[in-house]
Amino acid sequence: MQIILEEVGRRFNKEWIFKELNYSFDKGGRYAILGPNGSGKSTLLSVLMGVLTPSSGSIKYLNPDEVPVEDVFKEISFAGPYLDLIDDFTLVETIDFHFQFKSPIPSFDKSALLSLLGLENSADKALKYFSSGMKQRTKLALAFCSECSLLVLDEPTSNLDAQGVQWYQELLNNFSKDRTLIIGSNVPYEYESCEHKLWINDFK
Repeated sequence: MQIILEEVGRRFNKEWIFKELNYSFDKGGRYAILGPNGSGKSTLLSVLMGVLTPSSGSIKYLNPDEVPVEDVFKEISFAGPYLDLIDDFTLVETIDFHFQFKSPIPSFDKSALLSLLGLENSADKALKYFSSGMKQRTKLALAFCSECSLLVLDEPTSNLDAQGVQWYQELLNNFSKDRTLIIGSNVPYEYESCEHKLWINDFK
């Protein structure tokens, strides 16, 4: 999917979070949205995904024909710290629930996802008993293993230890090809594979 922004801005009350943003996220490109905590990275990601409406400017989605903003969610897979999982669901129930709304990538099923997570022994455990790292792994695995043309990740290694970070980087290598990838981050090892970088503070 290609996303074209023309003079896009977003404000809360009278304060501009970002403004006058002209940019094209081209199909198959790998992009990092960079800036310190609280700079507006997550807000921009929400605008890109159609969750928030821009306060100014326009956004066009092409895949390859123009996609109405209300249908953009069908093309997007997302993982972020403000994406909540249902604590009372078991891991298997979480996977089944997720794939009621998204299709898995080809030749990938529930068993393969459990194996990728390394949580086969926790398949029937409720998520409320998972550590924050296990929950983050689950969010990432669901995002990477969903069939979509746009993969959006916000602070993808939050709550992951060193082994989890390495696992995330393997996901990037193995499951992000042929998609548009957008990562919101201020941690270099999260976005080192991104050839394009957009600094949010350049649009204040």
